[in-house]
Amino acid sequence: MSTELTISSETLALRGIDEATWSALKNSIYPGAKDESVLMAVDYCHARKLDPLMKPVHLVPMSVKDSKTGRNEWRDVVMPGVGLYRIQADRSGNYAGADEPEFGPDVTRKFGDVEVTFPQWCKCTVSKLMPSGQVVQYSAKEYWVENYATAGRDTTAPNAMWKKRPYGQLAKCAEAQALRKAWPEIGQQATAEEMEGKFIDAAEIIERDVTPTSQRQSTNLNALINQKPEDQQKPQEHQPKKDDRGPEDILSGFSAAAMSARSVKDLDRAYQYASQRLADHPALLDSATDVYGIRKDELTGEV
Repeated sequence: MSTELTISSETLALRGIDEATWSALKNSIYPGAKDESVLMAVDYCHARKLDPLMKPVHLVPMSVKDSKTGRNEWRDVVMPGVGLYRIQADRSGNYAGADEPEFGPDVTRKFGDVEVTFPQWCKCTVSKLMPSGQVVQYSAKEYWVENYATAGRDTTAPNAMWKKRPYGQLAKCAEAQALRKAWPEIGQQATAEEMEGKFIDAAEIIERDVTPTSQRQSTNLNALINQKPEDQQKPQEHQPKKDDRGPEDILSGFSAAAMSARSVKDLDRAYQYASQRLADHPALLDSATDVYGIRKDELTGEV
């Protein structure tokens, strides 16, 4: 066998992996990945009684900002694929199938010099057989502008996959969310399809399953919007924390606040704040305006 093993034979034997299987994992399933990353994926699969050769999980290279050092570094992160969620739903014994995804109207927009046509939203519905014999449907509706991954930190243009498959990528995100709603026991970790090409902070990996991000961001944003002039005259220790987020984080915070807004008035106030902060970033302001229009239509019953 020509493949050189940097992981010891003893380490592989403990996991029931022979040299031929290791070669397949390295050269076919996870080509180009570090040995320790492939082993991490194998351990993940073994812990959940999955066959790693079926590739139920992905190794996603991600630029991760360490919250302690403040530095960015590339890491391989093990993430489930939407296929794993389908396997787990089927293993439950009460998976009753899924409907064809529904798509919203097409939108054509320019992101810098890149023009992209994409569906405004996608809705996926899965069915679950309850103990009573009743079939219950669970739906999830996801918006393209909130899910797409950019080609880099310094651009709002989508990456190659989201440009090439705007419908397919969004459908996977919506299906993953629907499966999580129907079978909470499969976990709340984002799938590789949802996170591909995105940038995350190390702290977000921990917080994702603990604190509802939309709830946290909406609360902070509303506190800023509702700040009264007299509050600015209070001693420094009583003043609201300065909002020093970057423009992309402002957009993300507004998107979360918009989706959790319960009235057009709340939505308008959130958009007013975001639009002021994004005034010098036309592309990001356009994205915020898209989110505003979509959510306003929902709140006014025009969707």
